[in-house]
Amino acid sequence: MPMDTTAKLIPARELPPYLGVTSSLSGRGWRERMASIGVTPEILRDITHRLGLMNVAEPDFIEPLARFIAGRGVTPEGLQDFIFPTLKALFPEPSSFMDMDKAVIAILDALERKAKVCVFADYDVDGATSAAQLVRWFRYMGHELTVYVPDRVTEGYGPSNAAFDSLKRQGAGLVITVDCGAMAHKALDYAASIGLDVVVIDHHLMREEPPQALAVVNPNRPGCTSAQGNLAAAGVVFVVLAALNRDAEKRGLFADREKPDLRQWLDLSALGAICDVTALTGFNRALAAQGLKIMSQRKNAGIKALMEVAGDKSAAVNLMSTFHSGFVIGPRINAGGRVGRSDLGVRLLSTDDADEAAALAQELDELNRTRRDIEADVLEQAMQTAEAQGLWPSDDPVIIVAREDWHPGVIGIVAGRLRERWHKPVVIIGIDPVSGMGKGSGRSQAGVNLGEAIGAAFEAGILLSGGGHAMAAGLSVEKDRIGELRAFINDYVTSHVSEADQIESVEVDAILSVRAASRAMYDKFDLLAPYGQGNPEPLLAFARVRIGYSQVMKGGHVRFELSDDSGGKLKGIVWRAEGTAIGNALLRPAGFVHVLGRLKADDYMGRHGVQLEIEDIALATD
Repeated sequence: MPMDTTAKLIPARELPPYLGVTSSLSGRGWRERMASIGVTPEILRDITHRLGLMNVAEPDFIEPLARFIAGRGVTPEGLQDFIFPTLKALFPEPSSFMDMDKAVIAILDALERKAKVCVFADYDVDGATSAAQLVRWFRYMGHELTVYVPDRVTEGYGPSNAAFDSLKRQGAGLVITVDCGAMAHKALDYAASIGLDVVVIDHHLMREEPPQALAVVNPNRPGCTSAQGNLAAAGVVFVVLAALNRDAEKRGLFADREKPDLRQWLDLSALGAICDVTALTGFNRALAAQGLKIMSQRKNAGIKALMEVAGDKSAAVNLMSTFHSGFVIGPRINAGGRVGRSDLGVRLLSTDDADEAAALAQELDELNRTRRDIEADVLEQAMQTAEAQGLWPSDDPVIIVAREDWHPGVIGIVAGRLRERWHKPVVIIGIDPVSGMGKGSGRSQAGVNLGEAIGAAFEAGILLSGGGHAMAAGLSVEKDRIGELRAFINDYVTSHVSEADQIESVEVDAILSVRAASRAMYDKFDLLAPYGQGNPEPLLAFARVRIGYSQVMKGGHVRFELSDDSGGKLKGIVWRAEGTAIGNALLRPAGFVHVLGRLKADDYMGRHGVQLEIEDIALATD
């Protein structure tokens, strides 16, 4: 196993504060990442020794690299697969997924009898990439899929009776749901009652009893032995395609054509994994790492067109990163489902027509600009509403803000932005002024299981619907019960989560001197990529540093320079910091500070250096 999934997480309250910081300028405590997962000196020495034998870095960089790697739960035995993740070494046995064989039989039977097959997809990137993979595989097999993506505003998430009625009328012989369906018990019961066959491919948490379907393939289904619960739906679909290839070959379906090389669609699997913020560990890490290489070739017409409308015309040899996936491509694809037509993402990612791709990419880019404007308005209104109603600042462990006419396509993003700003779980609810119905989306942090709290509110009868996982949740609630919901959620968290666990902590990888923060060290970080959930970028501490020059840039960003007793100097930036405690500490320095940040490449104007992107600052009291 590349990661030690059995490692016991140690609560932050039981760990000594890193550099003595119990409350930084952002109100967070600092802890050592390795200590939080119980890495022993023996494990660290073993990883350091093996890195030396692998000759992957100069001796001066081996020890910090070992700390970074050990802090991500990598075992010494899994070191090779972590640094060089390959599909060959990490690909799971498809039949280890519950119902995989049933799903393959149903799909291939439909293909052979030339039945009309429809893929029913969620409206986000994971849904679009999952559907596009199936569209491309079926197309290769000489069969065109139809695609159905529900409208976020009018239909909501997942299958519905009305959608299945429509597909039945259109003559669908088989529906394959992707990134949805695992909890759609009522809708799938209805599909069965009208004689519509359904195969579910999903990754969301589900109850013990599966919905009624020909097959439910989900690594997070109780009883599934695949041990691949960190996969996005796009990753599950990729495994399904491997199983389809294997059994199609047994049926002789490749007698007149070559078996498709699934690696050509790895870019779609990687995009889904990264944008759905899944843990990039084990097989999922291999999918992302190898998929980014395919993505870098710009062979997918839709991805190429999106990069071009975003202003990236770099050569195809430049390696795409999780940044490009998560912050350039992903938001544009999501924009269709948030504020535009929900099927645009699937259409873009499944077309091979360069002109069609260019037109779709342009439309998505324009929708993304609209989404950003709506998001900015809702964010500003949410902050004003919270302050006017006394919700922030507040001692409440969860901040719940509601207002009429907030677009449901951006409330999740706004909740995430405010969680980052306030360092508390946040739920944003948009209320329909006609029906009085509120739709909410929440984002949480380590220590507070928001999905559990929302689920408890649903069980208590306060919500019309609600659920999710530890870090994110959704709900629907009547306007008149929002106050009751706020009281219930905060009482629940207060009684179930200790006050110490409600305080966010930051996990630090290592401490460096300013002089040691070099481009050579940054370049060695490539061994740790791709970054994402489960494998964050190295977070470095710089102790007792002085602030040199500092200035406010357009957008409220603050640029600065650090120095320390090592004689080195390091330039950096902190985003949207003007008017914050961190921004004030940089612009009006008063003594030594401890700084946390991530090294970034600085190649502006031909430079080949590094700069620091600040995460947090604490006053140095010693």
